[in-house]
Amino acid sequence: MTWKAREYGQNTRFIELAGEINTSMPQFVIRKLAEALNAHRKPLNGSKVLIVGLAYKANVDDDRESPSYILLERIKETGAEVAYYDPYIPVIKPSREHAHWAGTPSIAWDQATIESFDAVLISTGHKNVDYDQLLQWSKLIIDTRNVFAAHDGHPKIVKA
Repeated sequence: MTWKAREYGQNTRFIELAGEINTSMPQFVIRKLAEALNAHRKPLNGSKVLIVGLAYKANVDDDRESPSYILLERIKETGAEVAYYDPYIPVIKPSREHAHWAGTPSIAWDQATIESFDAVLISTGHKNVDYDQLLQWSKLIIDTRNVFAAHDGHPKIVKA
């Protein structure tokens, strides 16, 4: 869009600002995750983090250009163990962009598995995820999609 607008001499600063904000969001989310874990006396390095939602947007199985991959990468780089749950993506398909994640399965949705994670980060807000169970089974939730809007102030939930 920017290059086309420039062809006609139009200012594209707001488009560029939106791009800068979008690019910086994964780091903002990871900072919120680290702060929330620290508040629970747990460092990000060595923690187990579950990302809920790998798809690019809610209620689809398309993971192309999904920001969840950036979160997977950056969280792993911190020394944390990271996994994902997505009812639409049971196994990560081969792709050029994320070849090393190909074949990685979504975790099982059960209490014992989810309780084993130190934090859950909601990256895509699918409608068919049982968020009541997630709240019950999780130790800490970082909500980037406002799926827990009705639970404002809950001690387990951090908005990001």
